[in-house]
Formats: sequence, structure tokens, C-alpha cells
Amino acid sequence: MPIKSFEVVSIDAKRFSKMGERPPQLRVEQNATVTNIATTSVKDAQIDFRFIVSYANMGMINVDGRIMWEGDPSPIVEQWSKTKKLPNDIAGMVLGAIFSNCLPIAVVVSRDIALPPPIPPPQIQMPKETRPPGAKDHKSSMEVA
Repeated sequence: MPIKSFEVVSIDAKRFSKMGERPPQLRVEQNATVTNIATTSVKDAQIDFRFIVSYANMGMINVDGRIMWEGDPSPIVEQWSKTKKLPNDIAGMVLGAIFSNCLPIAVVVSRDIALPPPIPPPQIQMPKETRPPGAKDHKSSMEVA
């Protein structure tokens, strides 16, 4: 796996509501954002991120961190500098690592500040690549003998 290391840099949590106060309908939203990508060596890149759990007007949890990516960093850094996006295959791995590492942290922190746990985790879906008109998908075509 190209993810070499995962590091949490900071955790910030706040409860805005009073203890025991619960709104009739609570919406808990989770979001992960890549904030920066930089080359650290010929074979490594550093991906900075922010994981946010928002409890509407009740509170929030922020986890900042970094992932060390092992492999040729030039295509990732070039695409990031142009579009501020990662390639879909890499984005799926990076977001998966962020959610699987930060969600347990957010569950523990939510308990400590008396907010509901931010579970179940969201389903990560990357947009499908579009094929040019007339291109065939050989995986789904039927072979006739």
C-alpha cells in the first residue's frame, strides 16, 4: 500500500449546546478534505488533511493530520497544483485511511464532550470515469462461441 504513515497533528472539539440539551432532529455530518500536498523526497509526498464532524448547532470535532505517500509524487502533486483534486484511485485510498483512522478518534472525543457518536461511517463513492462514445466495456460484454 502506498500509504507509508498516518499522523494526527491536532484535535479540536467544542460543544455549543448545554449538557443534556438535545434538538428534536440532530444531523451529524462528516467530511474529510485534503488541504495540501507537497513533495518531501523523490519517492514521497506529504498529504495534509482535515477531518470534520459537524453537529449543526450542537458542536463540532476537527482532526488535522498528515499522510506520507510512498511512490512517485510528481503526478499527484501536479494534478493537485492544477485542480486541487487527487486522482480517483488515490483519493479513494487517502479518504479511506482518513475515515478509518479519524472516526475512532471522533467517537472517543464525542463521548468526552457529551455529543452523540458520529457513526455509522459514510459510504465513500468516487465518481466513475467516463468512457468515450462507442467504447465498450469488455467486462460486461457477453462472449458467444
